[in-house]
Amino acid sequence: MEQFDFLVIGSGSGLDVANVAANQGQSVAVVEKGPLGGTCLNRGCIPSKHLLYHADVLETVERADEFHIDADVHGVEFADIVREVTEEVQEDAESIRRGLRSSPQHDLFEGEGRFVDERTIEISEGEDVGARLQADTILLAAGTRPSIPDIDGITQVDYLTSTDALELEHRPDHLVIVGGGYIAAELGHFFGTFGSEVTIIGRRPSLLPQADDEVAEAFTDRYADRFTVHTGHAATAVSEEDGAVTVEARQYEYGEDGGLLEDAERVTATGDELLVAAGRVPNTDTLNLDATGVETDDRGFVETDDYLETDVDGIWALGDIVGEYLLKHSANHEARAVARNIFGGEPEPVDYTAMPFAVFASPEVAGVGTPEAELRSEGHDYATNTYRYENTARGDAMNADGFVKVLIDLEGEILGCHIIGPDASTLIQEVVVAMKAGTGTVQDIRNAIHIHPALPEVVQRAFSGQFSRGDGEHQHQ
Repeated sequence: MEQFDFLVIGSGSGLDVANVAANQGQSVAVVEKGPLGGTCLNRGCIPSKHLLYHADVLETVERADEFHIDADVHGVEFADIVREVTEEVQEDAESIRRGLRSSPQHDLFEGEGRFVDERTIEISEGEDVGARLQADTILLAAGTRPSIPDIDGITQVDYLTSTDALELEHRPDHLVIVGGGYIAAELGHFFGTFGSEVTIIGRRPSLLPQADDEVAEAFTDRYADRFTVHTGHAATAVSEEDGAVTVEARQYEYGEDGGLLEDAERVTATGDELLVAAGRVPNTDTLNLDATGVETDDRGFVETDDYLETDVDGIWALGDIVGEYLLKHSANHEARAVARNIFGGEPEPVDYTAMPFAVFASPEVAGVGTPEAELRSEGHDYATNTYRYENTARGDAMNADGFVKVLIDLEGEILGCHIIGPDASTLIQEVVVAMKAGTGTVQDIRNAIHIHPALPEVVQRAFSGQFSRGDGEHQHQ
């Protein structure tokens, strides 16, 4: 039995807290069953955004004729693109592994950790199987994995998860995607840009359900122009024959009492690859939490207090496994909070104010704050304004299609901002800073000097134009 001051299960953002513990002179154990670096580095944002940038470059070249430039693509080394990204990610993970192995302040245990009791972890699989570790403070940062819905026949067919798709070295002729969230949107963009026929089947009325309804509707319309999109449909069965996978789906009514509609429209889609992108589930079921007093919610995510400590004194949790925001920047934010609360003196609740998100598809989507539908359902007094990219000098030069939508209360406090269009993930940052570090009002944006003619003027003008109350007509300046 080895004894430590601090132990973390997972080597993503939890590793940031482990490093703080080590710098405090504590003995530190890191338990990791997969490649070092966590989901973001190995199976999420890093490989996907590397791949997506290649798609963006190709898309730019293919749009060259809009600017009276004759440009042709003479070849695409698809396998080389994927292989190069995979190798880079693997090297980054191995670099973290080498660093931990050589560190006198960390002990790395490679395998799956399971609780024996509230202070004891046993390595049940992997290189260090059989090792037992005890620690005064334990951090759960074991993340999530792709969710596989209960579809008739799903276990009898070959399908891809997002993990598999990011390493797929051949381009499918026809990719069928079950799911309508950001993973479906991003991977649909990647494979579709490189020539795959893409069909997307999603239960919600629009793609990107986390986005503001107006943005989600515009995004869905754009994707419907590029791909075959069946929103409002649930996959009911899958089958495979001679290397072709067929998905059957029926109309689905989403809501509290939602479900399949009787005698509703049925659709089928057949492709050579099926991607299941139907959300993620927490890895709590691998931890044997029954041996502890750590509670989970009805979805399996770890329950914590406002400081990210569980029901068991000295056991903390952060990142995707707590289910607050399944975003790397949220996990990093939580890691800073946990490190402060464990090692920094007086604990403070985690502040999730102005947590942004972005979808790196085409078009890009980003948002921060409250969507309009939520304000309306809560009976909140608000005003809104929308400004289109093409009405700015830079947007016009780019032939940009998109808009910035702003939601404020009647005193001018920023309630939300939602963007669809080029560089949305970058443009949203100004609003995040205003909401988080400024006064949080429209004056933060209005009073700032914006370079002319640059794309951030679309944000400035959305905040400076004529607002309308509640459900009134949006003023498109």
